[in-house]
Amino acid sequence: MPASQPLRVAVIGAGAFGRNHLRVFHQLQQEGQPVELVAVVDRDPVAVAEASAKFGIPGFETIEACLAAVRPIDAASVCVPTVHHASAAAPLLTAGVDLLIEKPLAASLADADRILELANKHRRIVQVGHLERFNPAVTAAGRHLNKPMFFEAHRLSIFTPRSLDVDVVLDLMIHDLDIVLSLVASPVREVRAVGLPVLSHKVDIANVRVEFENGCIANFTASRVSTERVRKLRFFQPHQYLSLDFARQDLLMIDVTAAAAMDPAKLAQMAEMAQQARQAGQHPSAGLSLKKVSVELGEPLRLEIESFLHSVRTRTAPRVSGEAGRAALSLALEINEAIAIHAKRAGL
Repeated sequence: MPASQPLRVAVIGAGAFGRNHLRVFHQLQQEGQPVELVAVVDRDPVAVAEASAKFGIPGFETIEACLAAVRPIDAASVCVPTVHHASAAAPLLTAGVDLLIEKPLAASLADADRILELANKHRRIVQVGHLERFNPAVTAAGRHLNKPMFFEAHRLSIFTPRSLDVDVVLDLMIHDLDIVLSLVASPVREVRAVGLPVLSHKVDIANVRVEFENGCIANFTASRVSTERVRKLRFFQPHQYLSLDFARQDLLMIDVTAAAAMDPAKLAQMAEMAQQARQAGQHPSAGLSLKKVSVELGEPLRLEIESFLHSVRTRTAPRVSGEAGRAALSLALEINEAIAIHAKRAGL
């Protein structure tokens, strides 16, 4: 396809996620990028009518009706509830449409494999919407990797009725699972987990410890019943500690000298104290040298969509492939199994 020829895209699902995808595609089109938003699909007639009117595009209540009326469609975002990902992806892939599928890839590994098999059969691109991979702070952190051996991830959110079709592991924690899997690049050896339902019928808060074959340890905490919003990742590697704030899109790198032999938990406390001292205009703790890494700020969703469109146009592998999405889903489901086993053992 010529570089100047617009890619014709549709958005499947006009809920909260779908509206954001519609906004970004429309924005790119308005800026003169080679992309054309051509359709929106949603089973809710009110939602699809509102989106159709707002963006000046035809709206449909079924994918089949959309494919019959609008041709060609080069690519689409799938933003329907997770349980419908496989059924929505199937007719689109069969029709030759490349897909950006919101995370998680599917509700089960069987559904994930069905999507990947169809993508392979029809030679279509499938990118999974693990948004935080495109966070500029994550991109910056990737340039400083040196055999990370300990991770701490905290993702806390205030309760909302959104995404209650899945538990907190598939809703929130899966972002951090995907990032850590990409940074560690080692098979999982052991999973220990505990989780509890609090305000919904599914697990709303969870704590997980994952050990990898290369010896790396990762601790994950996720909650959607918190009183505050926290999205942070810290990781330790030889003589270095990195602290990443997803919301602020910043990255702090602490080089360790005299404190190199300390355990990670103690080192994290000292690093936080060093950061606070630096912000207060004081000298950091002895043995720690703090540096704020330069990060080029940007909207992760826009960066994700631009990356997807580049893959579609150049027929190159996406940054977050379907296989990567399946790996994150597999670990999330393994964690849920561990939570269920712990709950049964504890009599919960």
